[in-house]
Amino acid sequence: MTETPTPGIFRKPAREPKPAARAGTPVSEPDYGSPDEALSPLPFHPEPVNPTAPPPTASELRAVAGARRPKVRPPLAPKLTAPAPPLPQLEEQVRELIALQGEHPDQDLICEMMMSVLRMVRDGTTRAELKLLAAAIREMRYGFNTFRPYLHRRKITIFGSARTPPTAPEYKQAWLFAGEMVKRKFMVITGAGGGIMEAAQGGAGRADSFGVNIKLPFEQVANRFIEGDRKLLHFRYFFTRKLCFVKEASAIALFPGGFGTHDECFETLTLTQTGKGAIIPIVFIDKPGGEYWREWADYVVEHLLGKGLICEDDMHLFKITDDAEWAANEVAGFYSRYHSSRFVKDMLVIRMLSRLPKGTLEKLNDEYSALLLNGQGRIVETGPLPDESGEPELAALPRLALPFNRRSYGKLRLLIEEINRA
Repeated sequence: MTETPTPGIFRKPAREPKPAARAGTPVSEPDYGSPDEALSPLPFHPEPVNPTAPPPTASELRAVAGARRPKVRPPLAPKLTAPAPPLPQLEEQVRELIALQGEHPDQDLICEMMMSVLRMVRDGTTRAELKLLAAAIREMRYGFNTFRPYLHRRKITIFGSARTPPTAPEYKQAWLFAGEMVKRKFMVITGAGGGIMEAAQGGAGRADSFGVNIKLPFEQVANRFIEGDRKLLHFRYFFTRKLCFVKEASAIALFPGGFGTHDECFETLTLTQTGKGAIIPIVFIDKPGGEYWREWADYVVEHLLGKGLICEDDMHLFKITDDAEWAANEVAGFYSRYHSSRFVKDMLVIRMLSRLPKGTLEKLNDEYSALLLNGQGRIVETGPLPDESGEPELAALPRLALPFNRRSYGKLRLLIEEINRA
């Protein structure tokens, strides 16, 4: 079993330096083989850059100005009522419209959304902007409705390359990891494509899988394990698709991949680092003996941490391993006592499945005082706060509360690990 390295221990053994050519010794051209042989990657040669074109002459500018151009029609302006009705009157009519559908405990938020849409009439919002907004709302509602029957199950989102072949060890590793997560009562979310996504859904099985597909001109067709399932969603926009990936997940796993995987990798880390996303386990999983994520971590340590662009605590936001079972235990273990957290005004409330053993709270206060806002206050045990009354299903859970500085999320991750080990 591969142990997860601690920050600063991401270095690989130094590679043997290539012998330098002696002065005056001719360097032979590499042999690329015959056209019938499988091609190996060729040396990189940058493409030539064309020089910048000179600016047009005065005569050329006059010729362009005198050319016949098609008329561009301005966008249609809205026809507004004058004087505009007062906002309280509009809000009252919106509430009456909502009441035709029935009662909702959060009617105030529905009214707020509808009022924002009505204000767009006077804003002169363009058709392109309205189409984007309408499609985004439609896609988010579609996603919420699909996931809603499964809110009681924890889920893990698995990212990785769509181009990984079934014969690759990364494919087999993703299959194994997804199966291990289902054994631990998790459901699996992927982008529904091939490669790592197909492997993860094959390992999880159709009943425990969600597919969140994206409509692309060249990729991607849903894989055979999720195609035709009612838990397969199709999105037009990447940002609404990403919202589902992160909102619905209690954990993130990343396998080797290309631009898309790294986009999802850094966005997930950024959301966690800044507190804009829930703090969840993030694991980077490689093939047995693989160096993909180790070398990525080398880059992070040297160029981000080494140049002060991130802090050392940020290195605790993720774990790297090449052992699928270890990764599954890491994810499941994160929720062994810790349940969830939320902010109530200036207080971070941590819900737990069981109370801490006697003496643990004092130890936490001694070791994690750096988490406190302005170094003041304490970590205390508490029951549900009044602002949590909208979550009656969580009322019985014991809690910790602390005035968190909203900055040290890497160290907060260590606090949660300490809570789980107690």
